[in-house]
Amino acid sequence: MTTTTPEVRKTGTSATRPRRSRRGGVMSSTGLYIGTGIAAFLFLVPFYLLVRNALSTDPDITGENWKFFPTDIQWSNITEPFHDTTVDFGQSMVNSLVVGTLHTIGTLLVCSLAGYGLARIPYRHTNKIFYAVLFTLMVPAAVTFVPSFVLVSSLGWVDSYRGLIIPGLFSGFTCFLFRQYFLGFPRELEEAARVDGLGYWGAYWRVVVPNSLNFFAAIATITFINGWNAFLWPLVIGQDPSAWTVQVALSSYMTNQTVNYHLIFMATAISILPLLFVFLFLQRWLVQGIAQTGIKG
Repeated sequence: MTTTTPEVRKTGTSATRPRRSRRGGVMSSTGLYIGTGIAAFLFLVPFYLLVRNALSTDPDITGENWKFFPTDIQWSNITEPFHDTTVDFGQSMVNSLVVGTLHTIGTLLVCSLAGYGLARIPYRHTNKIFYAVLFTLMVPAAVTFVPSFVLVSSLGWVDSYRGLIIPGLFSGFTCFLFRQYFLGFPRELEEAARVDGLGYWGAYWRVVVPNSLNFFAAIATITFINGWNAFLWPLVIGQDPSAWTVQVALSSYMTNQTVNYHLIFMATAISILPLLFVFLFLQRWLVQGIAQTGIKG
């Protein structure tokens, strides 16, 4: 008695599938690199124009014959903003640095404490307060602009750091982000701290903050950039030129009579250097902090 074995057909599918996956992987990687390269090029074009025009003369900027880079580079333009007698650009940089730094520190302290209280401290009206904070996000800034100015003016804070910093220390959105982050923070660490005799403040300062530096760095970067780029409020509060921030100083280079193009571009290029430094210094913590901003609860 003989037995027949079923014929095994070699369709070749097992051999072709790895090849297809490899081809697909190579093609997808190539497309990803091309798309990333195009996005990086488009992102860098404004910076190229900024540097190119900052080192050019006004005729080179407004002339019909466009050149990729000026033939005669004006290195003297770098120091021109600091030698301008109409605007104290150096003082405006110092003002923006002070305002941005203190505004960032104050916002982190106030909003993190508020967010931690809403997330951890049991209170009967916690939800009502949280909804009130969310309601502030729906109110346009123009609605509170005039009352805020009247209050600051009545306190005598015009042309002062207090008037530039204190009214903007609390941010409903930043408080919301901290509250959502603290809801996902491990409770076991705080419970261990309370066993050691720490209260809410001790648990917050000794346990929560040291283990949340990535998130704090991400919020600090965004807050500092927003404070540095603020224009309307510093324009109204800083009525004296000695109290101008860098954004107000940049706007003074463009008047109804004249527009000094190369001076505007050079001053703008100098003004973004602190932002680049902050971003490069906090880049690693910024990426990690953004990855931890998942909304929970």
